[in-house]
Amino acid sequence: MSLMAETVNNTVRTLRTERGVTQEDLAGAVGVSRQTIIAIEKGSYVPSVLLALKLATYFNVSVEDLFSYEAS
Repeated sequence: MSLMAETVNNTVRTLRTERGVTQEDLAGAVGVSRQTIIAIEKGSYVPSVLLALKLATYFNVSVEDLFSYEAS
């Protein structure tokens, strides 16, 4: 039995820094802690569908533009 590596990549940090938004401000806008934003940006936490939608709405992009899935 082989195990597939699954990865969810995101562009949260890129969009946030391009727009001059702090982690604290982004966290407040979507209702999570700054630590949650840090974990998402590092790729160590995959957000819920609701949080992914809130982030996409905040940045005015699609969820697919913000997050991508990779299986290898």
